[in-house]
Formats: sequence, C-alpha cells, structure tokens
Amino acid sequence: MNPGNTLPLAGQSALVSGGARRVGAEIVRHLHAAGANVAIHCHHSHDEAAALAAALEAQRPGSTLVVQADLLEIEALPALVAQVTARFAGLQLLVNNASSFYPTPFGAITPAAWADLMGTNLKAPLFLTQAAAPALRERGGLVVNIVDIHGMRPLPGYAVYSTAKAGLIHLTKALARELAPTVRVNAVAPGPVMWPEAGLDEARQAEIIGRTLLGRAGEPADIARAVRYFACDAPYVTGQVLAVDGGRSVR
Repeated sequence: MNPGNTLPLAGQSALVSGGARRVGAEIVRHLHAAGANVAIHCHHSHDEAAALAAALEAQRPGSTLVVQADLLEIEALPALVAQVTARFAGLQLLVNNASSFYPTPFGAITPAAWADLMGTNLKAPLFLTQAAAPALRERGGLVVNIVDIHGMRPLPGYAVYSTAKAGLIHLTKALARELAPTVRVNAVAPGPVMWPEAGLDEARQAEIIGRTLLGRAGEPADIARAVRYFACDAPYVTGQVLAVDGGRSVR
C-alpha cells in the first residue's frame, strides 16, 4: 500500500460488514474512493446495499459486490468470505462494523438481549475474522474492528453493549498477536458521530457534545478516514485502538 498513490488501495479488496447504511456505508465509500473493490455486507438492508453498490458501480464498473448474511449463523461465514475472494481474487481488508445497539437496564436484562448484543458485537467479528484469516494471511492483510469509547468507559443503561465492545477491544489486541506478523489488527473507537436511530432529545445531545473537548459532534466520515488511515498509511501499526471522539474519552 503506497500512501503517495492517489488510489492507494487500487487492486485491493475489502469486506465491510454492515456496510449498507450509516457509518458502514461511509466506510465503503471512502475505501472505494481510495481504489479498493468493496464487498458490502448486509443482513436486512439489501435494498440500501444494492443502491450503494449501483452508485459505486457507476463510478467504476466491476468494483462492488453485495453479500447478504446473518453473521450469527457462524457456519455460513466461510461461504460468505469465499464469495468475496472468488469475486475479487483475494481479500486484503476486513472491517467488522456490523453492530446492535440498544439499552439493557440492569434488573431487566434478558438472555435474548445478551445473546444478540454479544453475538453481533463480539461473536460475529471473531468468527468472521477467523473465516477470513487464510485469505488475509495470503495477502498480508488488515482487520479493522469498529468498537466504541463506551467499551473503555461503560455507558449507563447499556451494560451488555458496553461489555461486548470492551470484549471486542480486547479481541483486537488478542487477534493482533494471533495473526502477526502477516496480518495487522486494529480498531477505531467512535464517540458521538451519529445519533441512535431511535433518536435522542436535544438536551441529551447537547450534554454529550459538551463532554467532548472539541465542543461538537463528529461525522461518519471521521470514522471512515480513520479506517482509511489504517489501510493506507499505517503499515507498522497493529494491536491499537484509535479513539475518534472529539476528545470525549479524555474526560
């Protein structure tokens, strides 16, 4: 990967889980703009994934693939990776972005919520990385996990989600050791870059923004640029977590 190239990821391929919408879609756009061929994973958001792929195909034909799968069906993950490697003759970059996020008030936590939040935020990244590891090793690849600053400082009312993201942070470091020296593994920890789909009242938004050092919310592009940094400009960086949070974690 040559940071001096205007298309530093030309000839490379990436798989982005949860890549159809929100931050995932922005990551897809940035990697594609850097020259990568991109496999856009989705579960329920096939229409959005197809629309994103069509827009990118108009820019560069033959550069995208939509793969639909429930990442909690672990036995199907090797086949998902095989679709990507067959389409693009290999895989250099895996971005574990797909995630569930919702509150689990203590005293009312259910086994179903535990299984879902731990599954999407921790189990799926582990087993998708394991499935992709042979292809990544073959190309000297990279894994980027999208974690959360609340994996380091738990969010009240979100004990299970915060714990799952804490596990993914630790998994990032563990996999960096397991996959060294051929595959790098890093993580990006977003702060307030996109409000929950269920909404958040303006007073709560202002409170959260007030805890950042920069005094403003970020944007999905901030996360996408951090992923691009690991892919294009950080060949000697592995096992690291980059907080992209406007300085909120400092407080």
